[in-house]
Amino acid sequence: MAPTTQIDLFRGWPATAMLPVERLKQAANNALSNKAIFTEGFAYGPDEGYFPLRKNIAEWLSQSYAPAQPVSAERISITGGASQNLACALQVFTDPAQTEIIWLVEPTYHLVFRVFEDAGFSGRMRGIPEDGEGMDVAALELALEAFDRGDIGYQDGQEKTYKPGRPYRKIYKHVIYCVPSFSNPSGTTMSCSRREALVRVARRYNALVIADDVYDFLGWGATHSANTISHPPLRLVDIDRVIDGGPKDRFGNVVSNGSFSKLIGPGCRVGWAEGTKDFIYGLSQAGSTRSGGAPSQLTSTFINELLENNFLPEYITNTLVPEGQRRHCVLASAIKTHLSHFGVSFTPDPETSPIAGGYYIWVQLPAALTATQVCREALEMQNLVLSGGEMFAVPGGNAPGEDLHRRLRLCFMWEDEGRLVEGVERLGLVIQSILTNKKQKQ
Repeated sequence: MAPTTQIDLFRGWPATAMLPVERLKQAANNALSNKAIFTEGFAYGPDEGYFPLRKNIAEWLSQSYAPAQPVSAERISITGGASQNLACALQVFTDPAQTEIIWLVEPTYHLVFRVFEDAGFSGRMRGIPEDGEGMDVAALELALEAFDRGDIGYQDGQEKTYKPGRPYRKIYKHVIYCVPSFSNPSGTTMSCSRREALVRVARRYNALVIADDVYDFLGWGATHSANTISHPPLRLVDIDRVIDGGPKDRFGNVVSNGSFSKLIGPGCRVGWAEGTKDFIYGLSQAGSTRSGGAPSQLTSTFINELLENNFLPEYITNTLVPEGQRRHCVLASAIKTHLSHFGVSFTPDPETSPIAGGYYIWVQLPAALTATQVCREALEMQNLVLSGGEMFAVPGGNAPGEDLHRRLRLCFMWEDEGRLVEGVERLGLVIQSILTNKKQKQ
């Protein structure tokens, strides 16, 4: 009989115990007690979003990343979160009659596919593999070259467009989607040289890189190393500002998608986008914003106070990062103790990785097992919720590689530490049962 208490190692949410509930309650009370603030908060707001929050985000990003040029408020717009902003970016800057292919790192965040399908790109997504340095940019360039020659992929001969021209928009020929730091699901962080190469390829092929930078602040160095992470890696949008003399036109080739979902709580529905001044203005002209007002206008006034007095950066440094690192280490240790003798391996290892972080561990099962069977029997036998690697394969491309058939994504930020260990123990019982049954049938 399966245990009555379910353990969920699939859910990619922050644990309730880590949310700054009391401080956010205080911030909301302060905002709602100040007529000047709540009058603006209850309004539709400017298209680019609540200006005090834009200004404070710009200052926070400048301090956190230490880019060559400081970030200004005109480069920031407030969003309803990374996914909502992705949809808006596609509405404004793509046209299914002109934009050819959506290129995504594979494996990739699984819930992003429907956003692209809803924007008119069903069947026009292609996966690009990653290695230890992130998206394989050389493979991406080869695929783009082959597409231009007509050797592979979708080729749309339509000359009509579905969208009228607008002075605030540019239609990109391709879109490239990735999570550069602590990628979901693999936890991989793209190297600086790979980031530079990606920006250059995007410029060469008139591509817009949409970078989900949602895990950037949740990073730590190797557990047994004296090295600490003073700044997150420079973002693709930072590189696009300066490399080879800066952007080739007023829109640039990168937009950074930021979110408070993994830092304060996904229900806040507040995020931000950063790009060139013209790109950000164009993004703010999406029809849903022009009609409905700035996304999450009232909540923006609450979040702003967490930045006004430096609470949020300190909370990330003193609470979220130590908690995340501890949970990562607990889950990694449990895998080594209870699963390694089955031939199970994983990345990133918090004991050896020069930079680790985010929410996930990417597990590889031995050749005798498939993720589909393990996930099914884990739920049936042990009331354990897991996610298999095929879930993160890009639809419409080639069949998932054998590697994804043997992969599991485990989240260490939702369940508490004791349940992380118990979850891995239950997974060990499942693997043992499957292997024993296989042996008996031989």
